[in-house]
Amino acid sequence: MAATSSVDRRGVTWGLVAVAMVVALTFIGSDQLVWFDAALVGYLFGTIFAVFGVVYRYAVWLRRPSTAMLNRRGWDAFRARKARHAVALPALVGTQLLAQTFIRRRSRMRWLAHQLVFWGCILAALITFPLTLGLLHFESVGQQADRYQVYVSQVGTAEFDADTVLGWVVFHGLDIAAVLVLAGVFIFLRRRLHDPGALAVERSGDFLALAGLFAVSVTGLFLTVSSTWLDGQFYSALNTIHALTVILGLMYLPFGKLFHIFQRPGNLGVAYYKTANAEGPEAVCRRCGEGFASAQQVADLKEVLPQVGFDYDIDGGGNYQDTCPRCRRASVTLAQSARVGGFG
Repeated sequence: MAATSSVDRRGVTWGLVAVAMVVALTFIGSDQLVWFDAALVGYLFGTIFAVFGVVYRYAVWLRRPSTAMLNRRGWDAFRARKARHAVALPALVGTQLLAQTFIRRRSRMRWLAHQLVFWGCILAALITFPLTLGLLHFESVGQQADRYQVYVSQVGTAEFDADTVLGWVVFHGLDIAAVLVLAGVFIFLRRRLHDPGALAVERSGDFLALAGLFAVSVTGLFLTVSSTWLDGQFYSALNTIHALTVILGLMYLPFGKLFHIFQRPGNLGVAYYKTANAEGPEAVCRRCGEGFASAQQVADLKEVLPQVGFDYDIDGGGNYQDTCPRCRRASVTLAQSARVGGFG
């Protein structure tokens, strides 16, 4: 019997297409590698690996029965009221993806930690990836050694003086990002060490993600300390260590907890799905006759669960998913009672 390959061909295809786009963007955006910094070649390979891994895993994730169902229903709900949802989309992006208000409702400290890490990572990505791909560089303006112009690919944009507040922010953007991430990491660690509930559900991947963020941020700050206050002492060694932490972090990205960054936009479709379900017909319990959930959601559950190996069909007809939670608890209680010979 031939062994079945576990490699998803569609995922491989999407991943290779994404890698080709990154390579092409690097070649074109850096003016045929004129502005590509060879010192960042390790970061480029790490980026290429991360892009392939993330796209491959995302393609596989989208084909899972539950994800495929939510994705399809989310798009169906959006198209059903396209104009209304298009108008509401910016607010939904702001609350669900950027402000992450759903986390604040659970815990303000947890929300603050997420926001610090989120915006720190966003800032670092907006600086690191354009520099790595040769899409961003700085040139001196004329003979002025302390005045620079920002070039995006081959297009000159804003100018600034290095000794101004703006100049300091531009050249220390990664330091600012590192401080934000470290603040968030420390809040997360404090919560995990002092909250028994958080500690009880702790997984090794959670700590590994925090350790990786900590290592990248600290080694990056050490580079600034070396160049600013230590006259470049240990800079070469620190630069190598920092590069290794960043490259390993990029390679870990498709496999670890931080992959949820790329899954999070799917919450927009879930929000549309919930809205459509709330406005649609209600499912009625087969036992008590009371409404208990969206009819669409129950129908989707009955379709997806058999695909993942769960059979809730009832002998004699019907499905367990057509029973409301209260009646399910009552059925379990009655079944347990029958097994032990009744109450009393």
